[in-house]
Amino acid sequence: MKPAVPNLAPIMGHSRAIQQTRLLVAASHFLNVFEQFSDGPKTIEELCQKLELKERPAMVLFPGLCAMSMLHRDASGKYSLTEQGRFLTKAADPNFLGYLDFWSKESGVAEMAERLRHDGPLQTSEKGTDYIKEGKGPSPMDDPDTARALTLRLAGRAEHLSPLAAAALPKGKKHLLDVAGGSGFYTFAWLLANPEGTATVLDRPAVLKIAEECMEKFCAKHPGSESIKQRIRFHGGDMLSDDLPRADLLLAFSLFHDWPTETCIVLAKRFAETLNPGGGIWVHDEFLNDALDGPLDAIGYSAQLFWITKGRIYSRPEHYEWFRQAGLKPSDVQIPTSMNYGLISAGR
Repeated sequence: MKPAVPNLAPIMGHSRAIQQTRLLVAASHFLNVFEQFSDGPKTIEELCQKLELKERPAMVLFPGLCAMSMLHRDASGKYSLTEQGRFLTKAADPNFLGYLDFWSKESGVAEMAERLRHDGPLQTSEKGTDYIKEGKGPSPMDDPDTARALTLRLAGRAEHLSPLAAAALPKGKKHLLDVAGGSGFYTFAWLLANPEGTATVLDRPAVLKIAEECMEKFCAKHPGSESIKQRIRFHGGDMLSDDLPRADLLLAFSLFHDWPTETCIVLAKRFAETLNPGGGIWVHDEFLNDALDGPLDAIGYSAQLFWITKGRIYSRPEHYEWFRQAGLKPSDVQIPTSMNYGLISAGR
């Protein structure tokens, strides 16, 4: 019997809790969110107009406040204060604004408020938003030191989750394309579980050098896995502009959440075009729930992604809409893996 997979979600949740605090205090002390409901519930469009927020920060902030039980989103999509949220208004007597004032002087809170107002930092470097490519310029991941640092930071999570995802993915004489594959652990695990399969890992060349090192580590830990070296190809390229290799399965692990909605639509169409007949896209990620009011575990992650990328956490229906626009049919199968991650798919 295989050993039980440990629940490592608390590690992720605790590490992201600082971003939840920043969201809450930015809302109460800088954006005056809780003062907007004195005359009744509001739609997200009304709140965005009043607070001068764009779509991405709004979809980080308001689901976050709902998940914290400060706001409630009803079936019609309108937001209102909860009983807890009322204690963060000036009219409440007593209120807890003074208590949250302890954190309002923390520099990260002020910066979160600024980023929410401007949909990101006021100043972005020529290298992009931390790790994400800006426009037609070079990618930050072309720098060997940056590529190594980020890829290895994320490698442990990928190595833990990859066997669970590999067990759920289709098998047989299929070719897997792992887009922005990073350390490559998802591909290695799938090839190990599927001796008939072949695969391509696509990423920036500097990242692929680390992926090859990770492959050596993987093979050393898994006796009998040497054949994967003959069944894998490392393909340097830009998923946003270069031709993509043909594939039967396309895996997007923690990929769409790095990008704004308009880029996700473009990527879904590019990915659909590279699929062979009968092929499918598989997304492995954390998701907002369908009601767009949580879960709490995803909110800190969404705020963290908002901080360092151009994206946020999306819901499954948002992914399905991109897939439909790309000419794919979403599957109703949702497969949980671990650490609040799960798999969804769409096919030709």
